[in-house]
Amino acid sequence: MPIDTTPFLQGYAAWRVQMLSQQDPALAQKRILQGLLRTGERTRFGQVHRFEEIASIADFQARVPLRTYEDYWREYWSKPFPRLKDITWPGTVPFFAETSGTTTGRSKYVPVSYEMLFANSWAASDLLVHHIANRPGSRILGGLNFFLGGSTGLRELAPGILSGDLSGIEARVLPWWLRPWHFPPAEIEEMVDWEAKIEALAKAVIGEDIRAISGLPSWLLVLFDRLEELRPDLGRHLVNFFPNLEMLIHGGVNFGPYRQNLLSRLEGGHAETREVYAASEGFVAVADRSDSEGLRLILDNGLFFEFVPVGELDRPNPTRHWMRNAEAGVNYAIALTTCAGLWAYVLGDTLEFVTLSPPRIRITGRTGLMLSAFGEHLIGTEIEAAVSGAANSIGLNVIDYTVGAAVAERKGEQGQHLFIVEFAEGPPDAALQDRFLLELDHQLSEANADYRSHRAATHGLRPPRLIAVARGTFYGWMRHREMLGGQHKVPRVINDETLFAELRRFVVAAS
Repeated sequence: MPIDTTPFLQGYAAWRVQMLSQQDPALAQKRILQGLLRTGERTRFGQVHRFEEIASIADFQARVPLRTYEDYWREYWSKPFPRLKDITWPGTVPFFAETSGTTTGRSKYVPVSYEMLFANSWAASDLLVHHIANRPGSRILGGLNFFLGGSTGLRELAPGILSGDLSGIEARVLPWWLRPWHFPPAEIEEMVDWEAKIEALAKAVIGEDIRAISGLPSWLLVLFDRLEELRPDLGRHLVNFFPNLEMLIHGGVNFGPYRQNLLSRLEGGHAETREVYAASEGFVAVADRSDSEGLRLILDNGLFFEFVPVGELDRPNPTRHWMRNAEAGVNYAIALTTCAGLWAYVLGDTLEFVTLSPPRIRITGRTGLMLSAFGEHLIGTEIEAAVSGAANSIGLNVIDYTVGAAVAERKGEQGQHLFIVEFAEGPPDAALQDRFLLELDHQLSEANADYRSHRAATHGLRPPRLIAVARGTFYGWMRHREMLGGQHKVPRVINDETLFAELRRFVVAAS
């Protein structure tokens, strides 16, 4: 059993909380950008954009346009890939985080530098800082911290250049001095077969003194279900497996559909839930208070943030705000400049500020997760809230879901939204499904005026339709796509017709 080093953490946490209380957000961000520009001056990207001449934020925004992953791949990365040496970051990029697009399913290779791995570790320490501040009597480092991530068995793209799930990369380079507090053991972490890994994890973790568990909510539920199957005498409550559990860390997807299921498993214990915003491109924010109060941006750790009003994103010269002039309540697309060689990179996520001092954000969705096949302009958070609310109204819990457009097949027919939903209790009867759809339609209409107007008879949008699928359907689909585990997630909104048609065929075949 590791030595309990929580008292040392408490001393650091007190210092860090005091420092954060005095932090000037704009000044912290200005310093980060200045340091990144100096580091990147001699790269190909830095020379093209004349970094040495940039003296202000305005200069940076004038010289460096916003770019997407596809832009970087086409302009800078594809030809030298996988050996990116002095292209957008100094030296040779040692790792690539493989991530699938959440709306198209196409894989991306995101550069990961050693500086980024260090920054991610530093950001994770803020997670512990805020937990300690919230719980002064914590003994979080008196036991093991369980990280449910991808395989450390990375693919070698070229000599010395590896790729895989970011969580697997981070676990592979975990410093030796952190290993005593880390679970699972290396031999399980290295397993590639996700189903075999879940089985090994479930058997190995029973009886361990776990103080924190982190992972995507969907995969955590798979693990918890297996624990319950292995030890039915312990029931479903995690306190019976891990009596000293203090924290369940989640991120990567909206917590709403999983909230009731996971909170019910925490009943009887003293664990809190804490959300993180840790993308493959960088560790952006962490909840410093409760889940409902927003996530605090990490401003002094290798990332420079810009915020573009979503409605301007497709314009030739959109407005680019930063911490000095960002506003609360505006739906922004976030752009990152990072210590892995991303410069004004449009991440694809959308957010709004809950507070500006300190800067706390709420994730509202993704730029590709707007559902507007009929001009209804639904955003991700509106859909998430409506699905969760409709399920709660009929006393059921959602495990996973996806929505896409079902366009009219015959002349004069109206299109509609098709929701494919997996309920924890299995497919409800026809009466409950009808109630779910009525409440879903009502909540979407209440949340979005465009949807409400398009649901009028003359505007061409029929009521939503539901396909309630059996337990395990989405798990089976992700296995079919070879996307089990790690940071792979079920896409919530599918605008890609081919991908949505593939899911519908799988559902029919599985029914």
